[in-house]
Amino acid sequence: MATKSTGIRILDIAYPRLRVPDLDRAEQFLTDFGMVRAERTADALYMRGTGLSHHIHITERGEPGFVSLAYYARSEEDLHIVARLPDAISGVHDIDEPGGGKRVLLKEPNNGFIIEIVFGIESLPELPVTYRSPNWDAEVMRTIGNASRLRFGPAHIRRISHGVLATPKLRPTLDWFRDTLGLLCTDEFYVGSRDNLVGGFYRLDRGDEPVDHHVLNCYRNERAGFQHASFVIEDVEDLLIGHSHLTRLNKYQHVRGVGYHPPGGQIYDYWLNPYQQMHELYMPTQRFRRDDPSNLMPFPGAAAINRTEAFADNITSIVPFGRGG
Repeated sequence: MATKSTGIRILDIAYPRLRVPDLDRAEQFLTDFGMVRAERTADALYMRGTGLSHHIHITERGEPGFVSLAYYARSEEDLHIVARLPDAISGVHDIDEPGGGKRVLLKEPNNGFIIEIVFGIESLPELPVTYRSPNWDAEVMRTIGNASRLRFGPAHIRRISHGVLATPKLRPTLDWFRDTLGLLCTDEFYVGSRDNLVGGFYRLDRGDEPVDHHVLNCYRNERAGFQHASFVIEDVEDLLIGHSHLTRLNKYQHVRGVGYHPPGGQIYDYWLNPYQQMHELYMPTQRFRRDDPSNLMPFPGAAAINRTEAFADNITSIVPFGRGG
């Protein structure tokens, strides 16, 4: 469905596409983080959650970098609308990757972000949520009456929620995503005067259907690139079990959390993969509809959201789109 602009109103976010030199290390991190392999080729890894999506994360083999963010169109007709936009760099074409489907590629003009608009990717059956029981020796287990209630192992990621991008050109970048993808403003933040915008959180427009606080966050930084992708788990207990699992492994860098973002009402936990690419375990507690008003507010202080410059400056640089086209 077309918006009042020349763009469309997307259905949802689909996946980030990242690049790393070692797919084995990438798969181990994502498995420990709470995803499951959907498929793997010689040059790419496709990871899924427990939900219906064939994959919610793609990792390609190559030098570390950010390749693209992908979003679902509502119909194949919308792909043809997108293909006529001035920022389209491809026509409608088949996706020659696991899961299939069709796609159009856009090049966002302010920073050079590659945006995939996809439709018709295969769905998979949902996966059951099960936890590991303790694997203590027989003598210890002799006194354990119900091992199944002792929950260990990774979190259970269900779906992708949002992607976060850094940009030195914040206002035009937000305007492009709003007009091209049909997003709605939930919150924008300023420092000092109200015209000194430093960040914006934009959500899906699904009418009366509740959606997450944001599907896209863009914030101002001297560098343009990918800051993190966020993945929804089963519940708060699942997030804490996943946090404990990653902490016990002691293999990955923890960035911040477990914590709570007051503006959007979400519980978070941020981790870096072995290539400094950030991933978030995420539990939304508030949902929003089309008619909910937007906010323009002062940027929350560090005490409110546990912000650090190291967090904001952890940006994965853009690399050329060059596979699966």
